[in-house]
Amino acid sequence: MSSHAGRVAVVTGGAAGIGQAYAQRLAADGANIVVGDIADGAETVALVEAAGAEGIAVRCDVSDAEDMAALAAAARERFGAVDILVHNAGIYPICEFKDMTFEDWRKVLAVNLDSMFHACHEFLPGMRERGWGRILCIASTTFHDGTPGMAHYVASKGGLIGFLRSLAAEIGEDGVTINALAPSLVRSKGTLEGPHEELGLFELVAQGQAIKRTQEPADLVGACSFLTSDDASFITGQTLVVDGGWQRA
Repeated sequence: MSSHAGRVAVVTGGAAGIGQAYAQRLAADGANIVVGDIADGAETVALVEAAGAEGIAVRCDVSDAEDMAALAAAARERFGAVDILVHNAGIYPICEFKDMTFEDWRKVLAVNLDSMFHACHEFLPGMRERGWGRILCIASTTFHDGTPGMAHYVASKGGLIGFLRSLAAEIGEDGVTINALAPSLVRSKGTLEGPHEELGLFELVAQGQAIKRTQEPADLVGACSFLTSDDASFITGQTLVVDGGWQRA
């Protein structure tokens, strides 16, 4: 039996890049998939179906509480219940603090952190009621090394880590776990559209890692599958760093 057979997983930011890789892996493990993204998720749904699972895509601005509620309603209407939430959606603009406006700050916090509040409000109650659930959010190694030019992003990822640590203590007795993955700089659709290549950041980070190659979405999907499975039932409130040995202290 596949490790996620019979489960239903919501993957936010699943239309492309790392989120698409998560959705494809969970589908291969037997889960049916709900993709929530502001972009068209049809490509991911096709990959999910090719893996032998069922999938739907719902347009969702994760920073908007009403959109998140609509995503949850669509998931329940199609599949009845949601067992796994992989909250992957996020933005990562590069902006020095001296040039950062409060509107810049609030946008990143809304998409990266407020959205976790909205998602948990929508999906957690059903998990607690059924006595089983897995919530996985995506943190970042930037929280540990304080990457410059990303104060809003680093703050949002630190907020996620604090949030899950506290919430884990409230929901542990209900059979629900909440954890995070913290990747380094991943070569994905999103980062390739930014200045990372031009600035030489992929090579810089790779040379600082113990494993000296650029991280790819495929490097994260095994950890995602594990932390959302029955095998990880005694792991909660944790942030697993998956970065090729960038953070070794």
